[in-house]
Amino acid sequence: RMPEQQRTSQSPLNWFRGVYLPPALHPLNKTFVKGGEWEDIDNTQEKRRAFLQDFCKKYNSRKKLQTHLVHLVSRIYVEDRHKVLYCEVPKAGCSNWKRVLMVLNGLAASANNISHDDVHYGKHLRKLDSYDLKGIYTRLNMYTKFIFVRDPMERLVSAFRDKFEHPNSYYHPVFGKAIIKKYRHNADEEALKTGSGVKFKEFIQYLLDSHRPVGMDIHWEQVSKLCYPCLINYDFIGKFETLEDDANYFLQLVGAPADLMFPKFKDRHSSDERTSAEVVRQYLKELSKEERQLTYDFYYLDYLMFNYTSP
Repeated sequence: RMPEQQRTSQSPLNWFRGVYLPPALHPLNKTFVKGGEWEDIDNTQEKRRAFLQDFCKKYNSRKKLQTHLVHLVSRIYVEDRHKVLYCEVPKAGCSNWKRVLMVLNGLAASANNISHDDVHYGKHLRKLDSYDLKGIYTRLNMYTKFIFVRDPMERLVSAFRDKFEHPNSYYHPVFGKAIIKKYRHNADEEALKTGSGVKFKEFIQYLLDSHRPVGMDIHWEQVSKLCYPCLINYDFIGKFETLEDDANYFLQLVGAPADLMFPKFKDRHSSDERTSAEVVRQYLKELSKEERQLTYDFYYLDYLMFNYTSP
């Protein structure tokens, strides 16, 4: 609590500058876990949380992150019925998680019948930053907070394939044109006009450029900057690599309807091969050794936080 004089002399947002959120994690109902089919998954979950907490203690002792609370929670979706908060990490199952949140919230009967556009552009789900400061703080303290992450290089390549190797009315004209103009020597008029055909090496040059011709995007932004895992204490850390098991276990923990299962289908470009470690290797071959190292460095914190093996 701040003294009355200090409270009135500062704007509300400044109250939370450099705030450290409560260390206590939300207790999850695990009465059915002991000796059950979920015991191994729960053990893995506990190890992930302990690993992240240990990392954050070491990291925060060296570097204090400062940001406004409202910005801190701008990627978090709210589902009030089951009291859950989901931090969206694109290319780590987020479309299907939004479908599940819509079902949990009573906005749809089944996750299987919700279109991609309805998920991403329907504005059916509220984000945490749309609440007032009391509403934000109350939910952070009372609700179960969860996040799903993915190997950083797989996530990056998946984002590139999705946004630049298929027709796209936003990423080609906005990002593609700027990338081709700056990084492709002797680009032809058609490429400059449409922004289509960006090469992976050009995309990496843009990513690593401290003077990018166009800003960052959530699809390739670091998880450390999307969800602030060392400032927000996530109660559940799922991984894309074990998505189905983690997701269905989490749904049981929060009391979801028994018939609600996490969707298995690929959201878009279903005929494409999924972005695997082998697919990533093929893309990384296009880069120089230095570019590969710098790309790893760019996602260094994500690798460390979530205990991923460096490529």
